[in-house]
Amino acid sequence: MRILHCLRAPVGGLFRHVLDLAAEQARRGHDVGILADSNAEDRLTSPKFAAVEPLLRLGILRTPMSRNPGLGDVQASRTVSAHAATLNLDVLHGHGAKGGAYARLAARTLNRSGSSVKAFYTPHGGTLNFKPGSLEAALFLGLERILERYSSGLIFESAYASRVYADRVHKPVVPIRIIPNGLQPDDFIVAELDPAATDIVFIGELRPIKGVEFLIDAIAALNADRRATATLVGSGPSTDSLKARAHDLGLDEVIRFTGALPARDAFRLGRIMVVPSLAESFPYVVLEAAAAGLPLISTNVGGIPEIVAGTDTELIAPGDAKAIETALRHTLAEPELAAARAARLRANVEQKFTVAGMSDAVLNFYALTAR
Repeated sequence: MRILHCLRAPVGGLFRHVLDLAAEQARRGHDVGILADSNAEDRLTSPKFAAVEPLLRLGILRTPMSRNPGLGDVQASRTVSAHAATLNLDVLHGHGAKGGAYARLAARTLNRSGSSVKAFYTPHGGTLNFKPGSLEAALFLGLERILERYSSGLIFESAYASRVYADRVHKPVVPIRIIPNGLQPDDFIVAELDPAATDIVFIGELRPIKGVEFLIDAIAALNADRRATATLVGSGPSTDSLKARAHDLGLDEVIRFTGALPARDAFRLGRIMVVPSLAESFPYVVLEAAAAGLPLISTNVGGIPEIVAGTDTELIAPGDAKAIETALRHTLAEPELAAARAARLRANVEQKFTVAGMSDAVLNFYALTAR
């Protein structure tokens, strides 16, 4: 097959998903390309593109795509359609709200011109994070209903995402599959801690939905009677405000900010992985941390319960600094029990979530679904 993956921001878990899926499809003999925003990136974006580019016979194209809706969407949509028209595609697979919109509109244009292109959409959270009740939610969820008409199928990375789509958009009238994200064999190498590792590590985008302010407040509470250090890995629009919060709480010597780092490098920087998110879909960082053998403290949001299902790893309520503090106290006080619990979670993830299994399921869905 000739497959083009379309996404907006080449950062974070969504980007990793596209890279893993595209590379595996290419290794299996398919002609694959990627189209992504040329503005949004972190310091890992270019090296990651460079690593996968030799596999992609349909190449990589980057073009401006705005995060928020606007007139720029018209030009971006035209660029996606024009590029897709040159590739004689079998499949256009959009990821995230913007990538999904551009891919499906491009497929509609091509099919009206006599082509036969299948259009698939994986939300990865995105629009599904809007809760009904606001004008903004009504607009975006309404657009999802319209765009579904141009979809050959919908792929949800978690049962949670499938339920949210049915509740907030509508029950899909096109074929769907629930296909969890997967990991590479190298992801299951247990992380070796850096000599300067802190007690806690957070890895992710620094923006409000990640709940990092609650983690910082929990660390401040811990340090009222015992020293607990932390490394916050990532970048984003909340970087300055989070640094200011840590400073105001007197945590300059306790919390270090590193900027974006490869996950495998970041896992070496802390003994306990904390994921304080207020909302998620099916986050790679939880899978990756589990595969690396780190004890995990995570909020009970999105598809995270599906990752820890069948294990004794417990989740906590989102937006609750006291719950984070309590979980950290217990984990720090019982390191051997925490390590054993982490080993059981790692074995569970290794059995259930692999790139090979993910790719098999996606390719089968492509092949079985009528346009």
